[in-house]
Amino acid sequence: LEKFPATENAANTVVHARKAIHKILKGNDDRLLVVIGPCSIHDPVAAKEYATRLLALREELKDELEIVMRVYFEKPRTTVGWKGLINDPHMDNSFQINDGLRIARKLLLDINDSGLPAAGEFLDMITPQYLADLMSWGAIGARTTESQVHRELASGLSCPVGFKNGTDG
Repeated sequence: LEKFPATENAANTVVHARKAIHKILKGNDDRLLVVIGPCSIHDPVAAKEYATRLLALREELKDELEIVMRVYFEKPRTTVGWKGLINDPHMDNSFQINDGLRIARKLLLDINDSGLPAAGEFLDMITPQYLADLMSWGAIGARTTESQVHRELASGLSCPVGFKNGTDG
């Protein structure tokens, strides 16, 4: 947080998007909320390029859509596999989590600074300490939707949070 503090522009992007999303969810804004983006982020350069293109589309369709970029840094795993940019940012099983958190925060800062709001999935209780201030929308995934601690986390977050269906459908 100290190395990459939220800029005024990034903070404004987050606040305005959160307000817009709240209005949509309450039925006070008839636009459609669209959270769109890759399954997970593994290449910050490609993510920034995607964000640049999505920002232009957001501007073009702003009267009909509230476009928020999906920026998921972690992948829930019940068995083995890459757990995402935060846990293994170099994709080499070195698990440099501090590097992953810095890379993730810097990317979120850049995306929000450009004027494009971001959405992310919250898988654990630690990551939100570093990233939640730069998220305009959050998700609790299928594997954690019935977890009491994740429901409590969602209650404490300042952004709107959506819950996926449970793993049983």
